Amino acid sequence: MLGLPPHVTACLFDLDGVLTNTALVHNAAWKQTFDLFLEDWYEKHDEPFVPFDSGADYHQYVDGRQRADGVRTFLASRGINLPEGSPDDGPDAATVNGIGNKKNILVLDKIREGKVQVYPGSVDYLRAAQEAGLRRAVVSASANCKDVLAAAGISEYLEVRVDGVVARERGLPGKPKPDTFLYGAELLGVPRENCAVFEDALAGVEAGRAGGFGITIGVDRVNQAEALKAHGADIVVQDLSELLTR
Repeated sequence: MLGLPPHVTACLFDLDGVLTNTALVHNAAWKQTFDLFLEDWYEKHDEPFVPFDSGADYHQYVDGRQRADGVRTFLASRGINLPEGSPDDGPDAATVNGIGNKKNILVLDKIREGKVQVYPGSVDYLRAAQEAGLRRAVVSASANCKDVLAAAGISEYLEVRVDGVVARERGLPGKPKPDTFLYGAELLGVPRENCAVFEDALAGVEAGRAGGFGITIGVDRVNQAEALKAHGADIVVQDLSELLTR
């Protein structure tokens, strides 16, 4: 059914890069945030400025992870260790939370500017899944998931939302750990082995493999099909519409 094994009765969708193209918005916000921080950091430490790479750095260290995890992972790749701070830190604070909050402000500005767009093939797939009686959840690291779904006009197709806000409230570790996907399956009341995970991020397909789900589908938006397979995708498509013809 819909390109899925017959035992699969539920779909767990990532948001950014799978249902919406807000991955581009997040990428741009991360680059702006990190470059501002790095310019100041390298100047203070008398080292040459090496900017954030929107390709390699984003996909290896940030994409698919909860905001604070992304900050920690990227900065660790540069040998930078900052204090955690608190969730209420201002956007200019030199802390993990401060940097994450600055990025979030930039993303929210772009959402309000109407820069959230959906992938038409994903909307078609959501409708088909709903009509076929498959259970449907969105599982996203984004704390802005609810606003993005509303701006994109696709909230009605999703029964359950597990996002960065829910993960923090329940103390769930983010991707590549499988806990948020497992919680989504739990809320739907569907065993993990009967769930399909849809992910475009390397950390996300790792989570799908680690969670023992029925199938993990990699969505290749940036020409990384082999990497998605290596990290845990059972199959890779460029768009969810491909699954409608299988």
